[in-house]
Amino acid sequence: MDYDQTVVVGKLRRWERYLEVFRLPKWSEIPDIGLYMDQVIRLITQYLDYYPPELKDGKYITATTVNNYVRMKIMPEPIKKKYYRIHIGYLIMICTLKHSLSIAMVQKLIPADIGEEEFCRIYEGYAERHRLSAQKFISQVKEIGAPLFHPENSDGSDLMEVHDLIYDYAVLTGFSKLLTEKLVLLKSVTMDQVEADTFAYKSDIRPAEAFSADADE
Repeated sequence: MDYDQTVVVGKLRRWERYLEVFRLPKWSEIPDIGLYMDQVIRLITQYLDYYPPELKDGKYITATTVNNYVRMKIMPEPIKKKYYRIHIGYLIMICTLKHSLSIAMVQKLIPADIGEEEFCRIYEGYAERHRLSAQKFISQVKEIGAPLFHPENSDGSDLMEVHDLIYDYAVLTGFSKLLTEKLVLLKSVTMDQVEADTFAYKSDIRPAEAFSADADE
């Protein structure tokens, strides 16, 4: 059975209205009273309530997942089995970033050993970028999916089906992931290193004549 475009458009519009008002909690709004694991799981699930209903399986954050993050030193250890504001802030960032970055990349972006004051600055900046990016995303979907949302305005040459929008965003997601990983890996890279790598790369390139000579042998 193919897509019912009326159903899809209706679902996307409801999600759009939710994203328009959604925001991650401010640093000052995150509790700093020491929460136990089950309380942390419920809180993170509440904070990340912008997932579409179809994708909510209740398993994107579990006690096992949190314990693994601590064991792998992706976030600070709890204090006497209690989690404070900094721990919850890390979990919010990890859970929202891991959809587009590997955990190793997330670890490079926000090391677990930075101080609370520095992490507070990082978190507040990230929460604001998250809000702004959600608004840009909504505008982009409206623009790219205009023929799907408003087929009555189409002259017939730009008709769009649901799978076309899927293809568009699958490709865009791939390019976005490549760009993000490239930028993360450029952290601490100096111009001298770039020039050295460029020189090494050029030294490895063989002239076309050399390949032709090999082919003739």
